[in-house]
Amino acid sequence: MNSKNFLPLYFALVLILGLLLGINVNKRDVKPVNGKTFDNIDNVLSLIKNDYVDSVEMDELQVKAIKEMLSEMDPHSEYIEPEILDDVNDQLLSSFEGIGVSFRIEKDTVTILEVIKGGPSEKVGIKAGDRIVYVNDSLIAGVGIQNTGAMRLLKGPKNTKVDVKIHRYDVPELLDFTITRDVIPNNSIISSFMIDENIGFIKLTRFASSTYKEFVDAIKELKKEGMTQLVLDLRGNTGGYLGTAVDMIDEMLPKGSLIVYTEGEHRPRNYLYARRHGILENDDIAVLIDEGSASASEIVAGALQDNDKGIIIGRRSFGKGLVQEQFDLPNGAALRLTVARYYTPTGRCIQKPFSGNKEEYMFEAWDRYESGEMFSADSIHFADSLKYVTPGGKTVYGGGGIMPDIYVPLKNDSSEYFFNKIVNSSILFQNAFEYTDKNRKNIAAYKTVENFDKNFKMPEKEFDKMLKDAEKLDIFGDEEDIKTARRLAEPLFKAYIARDIFGDDGFYQIYAPSDDILQKALSELRKIEKNQD
Repeated sequence: MNSKNFLPLYFALVLILGLLLGINVNKRDVKPVNGKTFDNIDNVLSLIKNDYVDSVEMDELQVKAIKEMLSEMDPHSEYIEPEILDDVNDQLLSSFEGIGVSFRIEKDTVTILEVIKGGPSEKVGIKAGDRIVYVNDSLIAGVGIQNTGAMRLLKGPKNTKVDVKIHRYDVPELLDFTITRDVIPNNSIISSFMIDENIGFIKLTRFASSTYKEFVDAIKELKKEGMTQLVLDLRGNTGGYLGTAVDMIDEMLPKGSLIVYTEGEHRPRNYLYARRHGILENDDIAVLIDEGSASASEIVAGALQDNDKGIIIGRRSFGKGLVQEQFDLPNGAALRLTVARYYTPTGRCIQKPFSGNKEEYMFEAWDRYESGEMFSADSIHFADSLKYVTPGGKTVYGGGGIMPDIYVPLKNDSSEYFFNKIVNSSILFQNAFEYTDKNRKNIAAYKTVENFDKNFKMPEKEFDKMLKDAEKLDIFGDEEDIKTARRLAEPLFKAYIARDIFGDDGFYQIYAPSDDILQKALSELRKIEKNQD
């Protein structure tokens, strides 16, 4: 049957059945709610509440309606449930109240990766590598606990106490600790050190309330050590506060330079300029970005690029050019609503397209793999309508992230395929973690990252174990593959161990020679330094 003919027949049958079975199909005028003739949402909710055949949980229904509305608008407006609001807000605060550890779920157990120096856990003797088995007499090991659930158990108001039972490697019985919670710093800069006598390195993970102060403090310390050039690593940095990004850029650009401007239907255009002499104004800067760099990270990269300051190196950034404001709701939830777009100094909007499918939008990086963009800048094509020119004459593009000045693609080397599968399956990370867990005292005896890097070698039996673990997952390689994997595994294995024992500085210092994007940045900065001599 033709579908055009079927539909009228279907509705005719509904009308007939309505008459026969007594269903009320008469139209009824909907009276305005609260005097608002066109407030259809309130009207519909009122009708459901007062006339629907069954009882309905109205609060749940409203939340579903709100989420559905927001999903149709843009990918960054969101409704934040009351029960997770504190966790969401804590991500952008300078501190939180808890026990002072970082952890991950390892083999269904909360495993402590780092104990914050001077924090409440260190004070009572908890160590990296400890496994939390009980919290306040509740078993949390082997019961499928997730990160969020563990955080809620361990965080809590200052001066409150939490009892934990710990399993420690080579200690047969569980250890009991009572930890008094305290204020814990929530740092944005996870690594800051001198790469050589001139070049400093800062790894920034987010733009939070304390980030600007952390940044200035780190710069001052690096300058004391002789820094004249900076590598600012924003790879994987998904953003945060717009104001924080603006304050940071203010330290890099001359007073009066346009940093960014914002505009929305209900937000008039607002220009933000550098307001002071910056401590990095006369220094060379390289900013590292990739497909995980978003929002405030892109504001930093775009402002420097459009002002012809420094050099942007890496791969095309995420492409988030929207500004959100958070509104607290009476039920304890919050609404993060997109209120404006931001534009780089040349007028670029770098927001990437949104088709209405949030999952496709968030994982658009996979499309870049399939198109070949990740492996070659030649696969990227921008429309002429998205072309802009900086005051220095450099061509830049809008419409989907920040394109770096120097593109560093992923390696597309078939000889590394076997090694990459081992890394992507977390086999190398897991083996490094287990090795560290069994040898903490011996590794700590190296005392410094430099000494560890110089003298430690990945044991051959550890590499062999890694190969056996790979075989269990049907990951196989020939003799040449294994030879390549052995060469590439050494620095990453050492870097993972160094992170556990010496912190993030240890990881980045040891892995730096293997980091293609970082090495390109160092090469470019050294060229600039040489030309200035």
